[in-house]
Amino acid sequence: MTLSKSLCTTLVVAASLGLAACAGPSLPDREAPRAIANVKDGNLLVPGNHIRITVFNEPNLSGEFIIDSTGNLAMPLIGDITAAGVTTQALAGRIADKIRGENYLRDPRVTVESSSLRPVYVMGEVRGPGEFLYIDGMTVLSAIARAGGYDYRAREGQVLLIRQEDGKPVDYRAEEYTPVQPGDIVRVLERRF
Repeated sequence: MTLSKSLCTTLVVAASLGLAACAGPSLPDREAPRAIANVKDGNLLVPGNHIRITVFNEPNLSGEFIIDSTGNLAMPLIGDITAAGVTTQALAGRIADKIRGENYLRDPRVTVESSSLRPVYVMGEVRGPGEFLYIDGMTVLSAIARAGGYDYRAREGQVLLIRQEDGKPVDYRAEEYTPVQPGDIVRVLERRF
């Protein structure tokens, strides 16, 4: 009788552990933010970005530039400008202020375009995981669609979003219509049978 009880207990524990293993990795409690800063203004610039600066009617100040590893941009006539961590629109304002401050032009009109945007990475249970160009307004679902859609093993709608914040990766639970940012990692989890 004791052997029978201990066998039953062992089977119950084994079954419980087996079911727990089938649950797969769990999602974090923290939900991804629904609002994205600076989507309208563009992406935040980072070291290594290639940008095109146009100062209207000033070819000596216009051209293609690369943000260096310290986050600065070296421009002719006006010197270094901090470019990392701001939008293209904010950088245009900084450049215009510096041109004005150097008394080079009274009312400079400056535009800044980023020609290299950080990608979005999609991995996990999708048909074609990889690196994809970020497009304004991109959501988790549109990123998954760019990766060929859900794989047959996917836990549809259960997505882990990994985002860099203050230089550290932060895991979020995301829904299909959660907006993504450049540099985000979208990981579709595997369902268990």
